[in-house]
Amino acid sequence: MTRACVDIGGTKVAVSLASPDSRDLQYRRAEPTAKRGGNDAVARQILRLVDDACAEAGIDPSTLEQVGVSSCGPFVRQGSNIALANPNICGALAGTQRAGGAPNDWTIALLEAPLRERFARVRIENDCVAALEAERRWGALQGVDDCAYVTWSTGIGMGLCVDGRILRGKNGNAGHGGHTFASDERTDTLCGCGNGGDLESMVSGTAMGRRFAAQGFTDAAALLEAARGGQPVAAEIVDGLCGVLGRGLYNLVALLDLRRISLGGSVFWHHRDYLLPRLQAEVDRHFPALTRGTELVPAGLKDKVGDYAALALVD
Repeated sequence: MTRACVDIGGTKVAVSLASPDSRDLQYRRAEPTAKRGGNDAVARQILRLVDDACAEAGIDPSTLEQVGVSSCGPFVRQGSNIALANPNICGALAGTQRAGGAPNDWTIALLEAPLRERFARVRIENDCVAALEAERRWGALQGVDDCAYVTWSTGIGMGLCVDGRILRGKNGNAGHGGHTFASDERTDTLCGCGNGGDLESMVSGTAMGRRFAAQGFTDAAALLEAARGGQPVAAEIVDGLCGVLGRGLYNLVALLDLRRISLGGSVFWHHRDYLLPRLQAEVDRHFPALTRGTELVPAGLKDKVGDYAALALVD
């Protein structure tokens, strides 16, 4: 039976179809994440993209019974169903204090309930938990029991595994290290969640454009390209960002005694050769009794980790 695989991010939604007993993802559709209209807009967008993919494949959408959804979080419960409270999708989480947020008044985005109206089997996991599963099955974390997957992208997310057990927590939100505090600074580091000075508000792709536009770097790509080109101001900024995220990774190692951390996400992936050694050096310089033998590696599934994360939920 063909299965639907969905990857929800703060920037885009992607839908693919997977044939039975196959790791091939086909008929992919991707669009900017819906952020206008009713708070079921993302779920309705998914259903429309599934229909479009089925039309190209020549499949009756009503024959699809199973969907796996790898989604940015955090999650909240609406009765027995999962909804999203993601700061890059729901514009009302930070109140009126933060300019440039999502253009809506949502505090949650409905997800599971509309999907269950269509599909008999729905599995939703945090995108980093799903990516962790995919990396452990097919990627850079195969055979490693104490590990993490970390995305450096529109936001900062983490999937955690200790003693071979993936950690989920009471609402499936374990690993939201992006919303742990990294600074008392609130002037330019207000996160969409309402926190000031958390990791995501300081180093995410969204934060880079917001924090450093005055220096001429309007987005993450502009900043990182300038740093790679040897522009001194940009290089100093990026070194500082790697210091902040690197300390966040060290904290993971200190708390969970990890052997390997796989990294992905658009910010990291497109500049991994520049960023990875800086992050590894930051981890290595703290308390060798805890960090010795811990390695940071690029995602083994490369820039397809989000797609395969969804597949891991239905395979």
